[in-house]
Amino acid sequence: MALEHADVLRAAHLARLGLSDEDAAHYLDDLGRILEMVDQLQALDTQGVAPLAHPLDATQRLRADEVTETDQRDRFQRCAPAVEQGLYLVPRVVE
Repeated sequence: MALEHADVLRAAHLARLGLSDEDAAHYLDDLGRILEMVDQLQALDTQGVAPLAHPLDATQRLRADEVTETDQRDRFQRCAPAVEQGLYLVPRVVE
């Protein structure tokens, strides 16, 4: 699929981007090279290749799920403007 100058301007308009004709010409070249690369990738045989969530085989170190702070709910609710049954009361914003 050949990308044209008008396509770049339309995409910019849809994305609410203001592009000059000079910028659009620059992006036309860049987007054309990106689409060529996508075509090359689509030509590859990926049968039997498992999808990756991340290119590196790394595991996330997790910390222990332990309480590290004391419960200060009562202290914070004492300074709140309105509290009822342990809940903060706020003005209604949606009718």
